Amino acid sequence: MVEEERKYAVDEDWVLPDLSAVAPAGGGVRARPAVTLVATYVDTVDLRLARAGVSLRHRAGDEPPWTVKLPTGSPGVRHEISRPGPVGAPPAELAELVTVFHRGAPLAPVAVVRTVRTAYDVHDAAGTVLAEVVDDQVTVRDDDGATTGAFRELEAERKAGDGALLDRIGAALREAGARDGGFTPKHVRALGPAAAGEPDLAAPAGLPAAPTGGDVVTEGIRREVRRLLAHDPLARLRAPGDDGDTAVHQMRVACRRLRGDLKTFARLLRPSWARPLRDELTWLAGSLGAARDAEVLRERLRRTASADPTSPLDGAAVDRLDDVLARRQADALAAVDAALRSARYVALVDALVLAARSPVLTARAGKPARRTLPRLVARRWRRLAGHGSHPGSVAGLERTGPDEQWHDVRKEGKRVRAAVKSMTPVLGDDARELNRRLGRVQDVLGEHQDAAVAAETWLSVAAGRPDDHELAITAGRLAERERAAVHRARADFPAAWRRASRRRRTRWLR
Repeated sequence: MVEEERKYAVDEDWVLPDLSAVAPAGGGVRARPAVTLVATYVDTVDLRLARAGVSLRHRAGDEPPWTVKLPTGSPGVRHEISRPGPVGAPPAELAELVTVFHRGAPLAPVAVVRTVRTAYDVHDAAGTVLAEVVDDQVTVRDDDGATTGAFRELEAERKAGDGALLDRIGAALREAGARDGGFTPKHVRALGPAAAGEPDLAAPAGLPAAPTGGDVVTEGIRREVRRLLAHDPLARLRAPGDDGDTAVHQMRVACRRLRGDLKTFARLLRPSWARPLRDELTWLAGSLGAARDAEVLRERLRRTASADPTSPLDGAAVDRLDDVLARRQADALAAVDAALRSARYVALVDALVLAARSPVLTARAGKPARRTLPRLVARRWRRLAGHGSHPGSVAGLERTGPDEQWHDVRKEGKRVRAAVKSMTPVLGDDARELNRRLGRVQDVLGEHQDAAVAAETWLSVAAGRPDDHELAITAGRLAERERAAVHRARADFPAAWRRASRRRRTRWLR
């Protein structure tokens, strides 16, 4: 569930205005009886959750009573997940959901917040609640039950309505004297300055006007560590990422880009620090890979099966293929869960948080990025373009060569593109245009790889069921369509590569 709300600060004697004018025609506002809510917030001793914008609470009277709230990329919008469980220790599922924030540190009660809430429903003519406005009188208690603070605030939360309705409600509240309260949660206000401190995970801060190589590498590490850890809770929930892609895929992408940066810019990083981190990222990417592969295959199965409506395939046979893939995906996701619950993963998360805060750089990292980084990216480019005998070089690619050869080029191309993309803040349009062209190359090679793997998969599933003749026929026809896609990709590749590798786009690498 996604929660979208806006907060407002008011004085003790402030009077709520009539909000009926903001309701749509025929609608109105109805008050609900006041209720008293007592919430116990759980955190680490150093408030890691609160500082990261996360909350884990038990609130008496709620059903279910345990709730986690996680930040999204938008202010005032949070993921909200609730589960049943008795007061005391939080449910294991919710404690695991915030693993990347507590990183194995013990969780214990840190604040008790008592709220006397009066709620008002803004509804349409049919009675559907479009938004909820709550007037909260909040008191904060210590472990002995003594009151240590008090404040009053308003919240306007979107229900079935839209953002424009929240805008109108906000305007009416401000006109009556309410003040924008930002997005500070109650428990953060209750816990004081320590809860509002910097989170452990360092955020990308942007590059200075004349960045060093170390500045660029640090920014890249921070960006991808943040991507990986932000998608961890969503992967556990089987929820999509904020960008609509699957969370497992986003975690895998972050692993790949981090590994690529650690390798490409190895000369700027202390080997004894970077190598173990790269090894652990390889392990995690492998744990995520099978689930993502099954996901891609299931999507591709339906797309390939419906590609030619004039020559339909046996729908029941396609369903049987999908059943096999669904079981593989379920098994792979169970393996992902096991990896994310492991002590090895918690140790990796701890290492990534430290890496984002302060990567261990060499003296060379202090030199200007414009002078040092193009040379390092050029080394990767030469491996891809074919200056040498590297198996991932385009120069050695054969139109009729094995699929593995094309896949090697694809993997090397991904590393090069990630390295080129990291240069865009430094070099601007030169790197940006090459990155765009390499994206097209990767589209072609990605289609090649997906089709080749799919063809092999359809045939192998059918081979495991020799008595299912309809399945064998369907798998064969699917494989033919996939191999046709392989041939189209191989035919498209030379033009895409020529456009990417033109001298005017790669001169900064020379």
